Amino acid sequence: MLVSGRLANEVVLVTGAARGIGRAVAVKAAAEGAAVGLIDILPDALTATTAELAESGAKVAAAVGDITDEVSVRQAVGKLTDDLGGPATVLVNNAGKNSYADPAKMSVAEWDDVFDVDLKGAFLMSRQVLQPMIDNRHGSIVNIASIHSQLTTAGMFPYAAAKSGLVGMTRSLALDVAPHDVRVNAVSPGYISTDLLEEFFDTIPGEREKALGVHPLGRIGTPENVAEVVCFLASDAAAFVTGANWAVDGGLGVRYA
Repeated sequence: MLVSGRLANEVVLVTGAARGIGRAVAVKAAAEGAAVGLIDILPDALTATTAELAESGAKVAAAVGDITDEVSVRQAVGKLTDDLGGPATVLVNNAGKNSYADPAKMSVAEWDDVFDVDLKGAFLMSRQVLQPMIDNRHGSIVNIASIHSQLTTAGMFPYAAAKSGLVGMTRSLALDVAPHDVRVNAVSPGYISTDLLEEFFDTIPGEREKALGVHPLGRIGTPENVAEVVCFLASDAAAFVTGANWAVDGGLGVRYA
């Protein structure tokens, strides 16, 4: 079967792929012709998303894995490489964790838990897939950061710090691997309709109404809005884009409010 699309012949690995933005990225990548590998810690949701993609005719494989654990990362990536018939040419570091902490009371263990998921996990995944990309002089990594990497709000400590670190890692890694024709970019979503956003709205009373009121476009984004940008950056259509941080926030980040 002839596969067409911006991601034809690519092998795309997505973390946090069972739901939300990760699921939308996996669906879009498959529609663009990619073979897609899904990693998540939620086995039931992962099975459902994998079955949905398989029913659409996509080449898809899944691995339950913990991106904060080096051994788990190595095993998950190894399984997906075998199942999909080759190493990843695209990695989307999407898995993330919200945090609502009092900085005067937050424990070191709680701090480490946030940074393990939101920053260290992206490093472990990137390190695991980079060598084949470098050897083949072909690869793209897209890190899902957040609008909180640029501007934030009270009550989100230390989520903004972790996501700022992810954007910094994006820039540094982009410079290190650019000589090998491997690109690294970040996408910073704003308010996107996901389980994490609903958790945020449930935690901070009145935030939903406030958010709608300050968005220039007057609405909350969808996971599919983010997936479109991610798959563009992952593809050769963005061949001259690296080290960038693309906002997908409905204009919120440019508004003085």
